[in-house]
Parts: sequence; structure tokens; C-alpha cells
Amino acid sequence: MRSNRIRTTALAATALLAALSLTACSSDNGSGESAKAEAAAPAARTTAKESPSPAAQPDKDATDTATDAHASSAQGNPTAPPAESDGKNTTGTTNRAGSGSGTTSRTPVTCDGKNTRTAVSTVSRPINHLLLTLTNTGSRPCYAYYAPKLRFDDAQAVFPVLDASRPQAVVTLQPGESAYAAIGLTGEPGAGPAPRKATRLQVNFSGRSPEGSTGTPTELTLPSRTYWDDNGFVTYWQTEMADALTY
Repeated sequence: MRSNRIRTTALAATALLAALSLTACSSDNGSGESAKAEAAAPAARTTAKESPSPAAQPDKDATDTATDAHASSAQGNPTAPPAESDGKNTTGTTNRAGSGSGTTSRTPVTCDGKNTRTAVSTVSRPINHLLLTLTNTGSRPCYAYYAPKLRFDDAQAVFPVLDASRPQAVVTLQPGESAYAAIGLTGEPGAGPAPRKATRLQVNFSGRSPEGSTGTPTELTLPSRTYWDDNGFVTYWQTEMADALTY
């Protein structure tokens, strides 16, 4: 009887020890897993801060493209063709590049009475000479072709042109520039009819062809005591006054 009680007590103690052992193991395992989870959590949070999600990051390519587009808009589109010039006086590079002037190219026109101013004056040398000065008053370059075509008063014939004065190239006048032509009023004394007095001079302008005239003529009042004869001449337009007065 007593042996049975001792055996029962021993079995109960063994069961109690086993239960306490299982509880301790369960408690140890739970604490270990919890500690591991706690240790892993900061690392996960740190990683999340350093590497935000792709949706939160700006699209670098899109940002760069937008920046380039803004810069292009601010500076003007360098690949766009320049506006066509109407030939008027403009400022700016071309061609521009061009003249480095930053000025667009302007197509020259023919010099005539509308885009030039013509003046006549006396000179001390050579004797019996007058000087014509042609100045470009327009906004575009102009070509002073050949020689001026002159008529004194109501003369029917055009005053003779001195072919020996022909320049090597057509004279081109930029706005504000001048060309010159000399008028030899008479030939050698006694070589022809007596000189005739004149008070008015009509200046006509040549075009690309030496035949006829083009554009608007200019009417000038001659200096007092101007006399001319059929043996006189007018030179071609020259870029230098001295060149005109060598004839």
C-alpha cells in the first residue's frame, strides 16, 4: 500500500517536472523568436528609409528632358530656319553668322533717283570740269552701273561717255556710301562748235544693260556760267573721287 503511494507520488513529481520543463522551453523559444524579430525590425526600417519606393522617386530622364526643353525654349530653337528677309534694313547674324555683322543679307538694287542723292559741283582741277557725287540714301546696297546718262537743258543727244574710264567692276554702294563721275565740259579749244551755256542737267541711270536708262532720273541745277560742247565727256562711276578726276 505504501509502495503504491510512493510510486504515485514519484510519477506525479515526474509529470510535474516534465510540465515545468515544457513550459520553460516554450518560454525560451518565444523569447528567442521575439528577440530575433526585434533585431530584424530596425534593419528593415533603415533599409526602407535609404531606398524609397520607385514611385516616390522623380523620373530623372523626364526631368532632364523637361529641363532641356525649357532651355531650348528660352534660347530659341537653334535648328529652326531663320525668317525670310524682305530685303529691308535689319539687324541681327547672318548670316548671322554672316557678317559677323550680325546683319541679315540684303539683295542689292539698281541705283536711281529714288534711292540716291546726286549733287553737282565745280572743281579747280582739271579745268572745265564738274564733279557728280552719287550717294546711296536707301536702306539696301545699290549698283551704280556704267556711267550716268546726261542731258544738258533740252539737248536731244546724250552726252558722250569716256570709255577709257571703265572700272574693273560694277560700283556697289552700301547705304551712305558715294560714287563719283567727272564731267569734262568741253573738248580741245577750236575743235568744234562754240560752247553753249546750260542751266539744268538731267541725270539718267543705267541698268544691267548699257542700252537705255532705268528708274527715276534726277534733275540738277548747274553752277552759274556752265558751258559745254559736243566734244565733252562724262566718266563711268568710280569709287574714288580722285579716280574720276584723273580724266
